[in-house]
Amino acid sequence: MGAGAEVMHQVVPLLEAPFHRCAVKSVEVIEEAVGVATAPAQPAASPRAAVEVAVEVSDLEFKTSVVAGGSVSVEPQHFVPIIRSGSFADIGPRRDMEDEHIRVDDLSSHLGSLLMPSAFYGVFDGHGGSDAATYMKQHAMRIFFEDAEFPQASLVDEMFTECVENLIFKAFLRADLALADDSIINRSAGTTALTALVLGRELLVANAGDCRAVLCRKGEAVEMSRDHRPTYDAERRRVLESGGYIEDGYLNGVLSVTRALGDWDLKLPQGSASPLIAEPEIQRITLTEDDEFLIIGCDGIWDVMTSQQAVTTVRKGLRRHDDPERCARELAMEAKRLQTFDNLTVIVICFVSEFGGISAPLEQAPTGRIRFCKSLSPEAICNLRRLLESDH
Repeated sequence: MGAGAEVMHQVVPLLEAPFHRCAVKSVEVIEEAVGVATAPAQPAASPRAAVEVAVEVSDLEFKTSVVAGGSVSVEPQHFVPIIRSGSFADIGPRRDMEDEHIRVDDLSSHLGSLLMPSAFYGVFDGHGGSDAATYMKQHAMRIFFEDAEFPQASLVDEMFTECVENLIFKAFLRADLALADDSIINRSAGTTALTALVLGRELLVANAGDCRAVLCRKGEAVEMSRDHRPTYDAERRRVLESGGYIEDGYLNGVLSVTRALGDWDLKLPQGSASPLIAEPEIQRITLTEDDEFLIIGCDGIWDVMTSQQAVTTVRKGLRRHDDPERCARELAMEAKRLQTFDNLTVIVICFVSEFGGISAPLEQAPTGRIRFCKSLSPEAICNLRRLLESDH
């Protein structure tokens, strides 16, 4: 390969490669890459074009440059979630099904030029009938995106995400008012609501009620929402300060949640402080390669299992068959086995393309341009070039 030749790219997996710590850089150093043994450094050969190799280490991807003379450098690539999801709903032991949900894996195809990837999910757990939850499922895209004049962007920065958070917050309030204005919906009907929005690497979860979103981060459960129930101290204080009361664990002796859409027979006139509110709590994080999947479930799941139990169950399923739809069903069936008393709805959203191949990440991810502590000999470089040229 002469100078100025076209640079070639090849994905070379590193399996069971020995690791050593470089004291100067405090990063992991790979002594033997792509099966080429190291040897004492030799005088550099004549200058040649760099050979770039995309090397997969664990579930992180790095761009590795091998240059004549033996120097090797690595640049970490930004993590980009690859979204796929599955859902399952079951009536459980109840006589009526009052849950609804929405699942949009490719939001860009619905709204145009949003940052890729983008996705939207929602679980609506109705009470007093299914009318409010059904309304939210049917009108969610309009309320959250069309009426909100959702911004178009090719870059997600702090200003953009703050704007989106504000739009989501207002969308919950707009949905609440829409339920009051719809003459078909009974004023005693209501629904909890939890939505999850993925924009590039940003995950925004908004919740009003006792549905729950739980993130799996390297096998550990990270709760992305809080249950709005009278037993939650902050909600209890807010209810009492706004003139409400708690009786036998129920808001005003009637409702088991302290935030919901609808239920206008329990709310004070618009503009007045009310014990029952529709304002969501919003949590936002930047996804990394450690974030494997998100579970969204109604309270029928969380009444009988902890967040960690749910994460462990789904993670085992993904390692076994790598099917989020099947995992959602298995989680709901486990809740039934544990004798839940409610309807069951589960959405499992994966952030990686294939779960079975995930291994433990490096102890410390590289944060900049790094040079390996050891060099490849000219003979090793020739072997590497022959390997690349044979596959070109």
